Amino acid sequence: QVQLVESGGGLVQAGGSLRLSCAASGRTFSTYVMGWFRQAPGKEREFVAAISWSGSITDYADSVKGRFTITRDNAKKTVYLQMNSLKPEDTAVYYCNTRGGLWSWGQGTQVTVSS
Repeated sequence: QVQLVESGGGLVQAGGSLRLSCAASGRTFSTYVMGWFRQAPGKEREFVAAISWSGSITDYADSVKGRFTITRDNAKKTVYLQMNSLKPEDTAVYYCNTRGGLWSWGQGTQVTVSS
C-alpha cells in the first residue's frame, strides 16, 4: 500500500511563493503519472497539475498555468509543486496522487493566501 505525505504548505501573502513536496513510499513510484490536486472549503477536489513518469511532459489547470511548476525526483520518490504569484483563490488543501487518484489520499497540506 502506497503512503503519500504532503508538506510545505503555510500562510503566505498574495504574490508570494511556496514549494510543496509529496513523498511516496511502498511501491514503484517512477512508472506513474503523478498529479497535484486541491480542495477549497465547500468545493470538490480539483486537478492542479500532472507530470509524466520521466518528467518530460507536464499538464496544468488553466487557473495555475504560468504560475505553478510541477517536478519530480524518482530516486527520492517525491513530487514537487512550486507555486509562485499566489492568489487568495489558491487557498485550499493540496494533495498529491497518481493522475487517476489510484492510491489512498494523504492528509494534504494547507495553503492559505491572504489578500
